[in-house]
Amino acid sequence: MSDVYLNGEMLPLEKAQISVLDRGFLFGDGVYEVIPVFHGHPLRLEKHMERLNASLAAIQLPVEITITEWRSIFDQLLSRNPGQHQALYLQISRGSYASRQHGFPTETRPTVFVMTMPLAPRINDSLDDVKGGTAITAPDQRWQRCDIKSTSLLSNVMHHQLALNSGATEAILVDAEGRVTEGSSSNVFIVRDGTIITPPRSHKILSGITRALVLELVVNDGTYPCEERDVSVNELTTADEIWITSSSKEILPIIELNGIPVGKGKPGGVWRHVAGLYQTYKAG
Repeated sequence: MSDVYLNGEMLPLEKAQISVLDRGFLFGDGVYEVIPVFHGHPLRLEKHMERLNASLAAIQLPVEITITEWRSIFDQLLSRNPGQHQALYLQISRGSYASRQHGFPTETRPTVFVMTMPLAPRINDSLDDVKGGTAITAPDQRWQRCDIKSTSLLSNVMHHQLALNSGATEAILVDAEGRVTEGSSSNVFIVRDGTIITPPRSHKILSGITRALVLELVVNDGTYPCEERDVSVNELTTADEIWITSSSKEILPIIELNGIPVGKGKPGGVWRHVAGLYQTYKAG
């Protein structure tokens, strides 16, 4: 059984316990991060911690842990739970209080939990091994602060289950104005006429670390133009290529949308180029 970190202690997972009055359990009052670890090295660790701090600030939850202390926690867990590729799952709730109340208690101590999980890379040495995924479109029924990486994920879970029930990999969400927001647990890119396009950062999407890395790699490479702008559902359904990105999915090409092939029904040439840039970056 793996070891985990909970409120200052390293202990076996089966011995980790929190109060039933913890606000993360009662209200989903907390935030989280998932940090991919390839060959023992966390990918874009500083960016993940910046986003964590932004989420904590947005829900008014101060946590006195420095980046040096976080690194020590992560290093200990990775040494206790060896594996070539893993993910660090980090969750912080507002902690427990003597009674259930909606307002923020001032006397609580945050609950800090970290564990490792096995991670199977979606992109390995050969890009030919990537077959791609499938997706459906669905109305975006989530709250209006998707920029906070909140543990309150019921809407995301329901969207994702809708995709699974349809035999798809992911649900790509569309807002009331007919604009693409993101996937149930991913960001979305499309390619049209050689241009890479992704919805802009806003309260409607989580600013993905992999999304930002893809944009950085594409801009620095300069082979393909790139735009951050609104994407209509019509642009999505007629795109030459569709990708979804996340820490666990990496850059996954979508080869079928709503039962209809995307482009030629296989990973496209632009994806192949960008995935190659990503692989080079990931290898260090």
